[in-house]
Amino acid sequence: MFFFVSFRMKRTTFLLVFAAALSCCWAQETGNEEVVEEEEHVELFTTPTTKMAAATSDFGYNLFRTLSSREAAANIFLSPISVSAALTQLSMGGSQRAQSQLYRALRYHTLQDPQLLNTLKDLLAAVKTSGKGLSTAARLYVARRLRLKQDFFKLVEQQYNVRPKALMGGAKDLKEINDWVSQQTGRKVQQFLSKPLPRTAGVNAVSASYFKGKWVTRFSQSGGLENFQVDGGAPVQIPMMQQDNYPVKMGVDSDLRCTIAQIQMQNDISMFVFLPEEVTTNTSLLEESLTAEFVQDLSMALQPAQVSLTLPVLRLSYSTDLLPLLGDLGLSEWLENPELEKVSNQPAKLTSVNHKVVMETAPEGNQYPSSPSTPSHLTYRVDRPFVYLIRDEPSGALLFIGKVVNPKDLTI
Repeated sequence: MFFFVSFRMKRTTFLLVFAAALSCCWAQETGNEEVVEEEEHVELFTTPTTKMAAATSDFGYNLFRTLSSREAAANIFLSPISVSAALTQLSMGGSQRAQSQLYRALRYHTLQDPQLLNTLKDLLAAVKTSGKGLSTAARLYVARRLRLKQDFFKLVEQQYNVRPKALMGGAKDLKEINDWVSQQTGRKVQQFLSKPLPRTAGVNAVSASYFKGKWVTRFSQSGGLENFQVDGGAPVQIPMMQQDNYPVKMGVDSDLRCTIAQIQMQNDISMFVFLPEEVTTNTSLLEESLTAEFVQDLSMALQPAQVSLTLPVLRLSYSTDLLPLLGDLGLSEWLENPELEKVSNQPAKLTSVNHKVVMETAPEGNQYPSSPSTPSHLTYRVDRPFVYLIRDEPSGALLFIGKVVNPKDLTI
């Protein structure tokens, strides 16, 4: 219960600080009386789907922290739900002990869900429904020279409608994988691999995601070059989009020393932006706070506001091999002996976890901002390194998470 109590204390501090920041706007309406409400425990995740979403999100936050600690001064981006899908397929090929080890890293051990494979399938279908802007690809590629068990291939195909692929090794396989990922993501994720997979007799996990966010409220100005502050360097000029009187939910966390905004996207998607007070790439304190529960509580605690909002125009592509990170997620022993006995009678190891994300944001939206009687005096200008995440609101699933250190380096 300590985490819960300390979290509620953080939330109270958060609200008080934000109330002070907005006092000039709310003074006439609220007066100077202080209202303190006692917090009660609320079960945030009550259905199998939302509990699964919380598990995949917590896995994603752990993965993000691990990657960020290794590349503290770099732009990084992940789509945790697609990585979870690929590793879950892999777990179906392991012994009971190996599956249990993978489930713990994937945070499934918290679910007590006997139908978790079906629950994940339902979650994946929900977040990829038309209009949300997300497409994903997740598949296993296995060296053909392993004596492969076809029952495993059939099992994965029956569960997730994607059959693991046996590979020969070489350039032909490279084209096969790139073409499949491209097709699964509507031709948006191109050149998934730049070189062939390792020739070792092992299993390769592939995951990719594409997302194009569409705002509920459009931006009237976009594409103008403005300064973005870079830690330890001269400002860089990047395209920005801007809009006055933009509706957001907002708050200030004094402990994390950042301002947080939740910006609504179409089809029940939202972006959370965590903007540190200072120009810094050291966001480790903020990253350590990120959990499914923390973000869900944020979505209920942030306060509506209208602001002069300025955001970078994001067009990014990012790829990496996540295999070196898995040991830091408690899988060191599993990596040495994954016991993939349902995949092959021969010893087989995981040889790569290739992951690629492509994301775009545009100024368009399906409505214009309202014209209030008095203009907003609040400004939220994202012009320095920041952390953001894209979240499916009905399920709470983390779709994307990233850290933008220098947008000048982002390309598709």
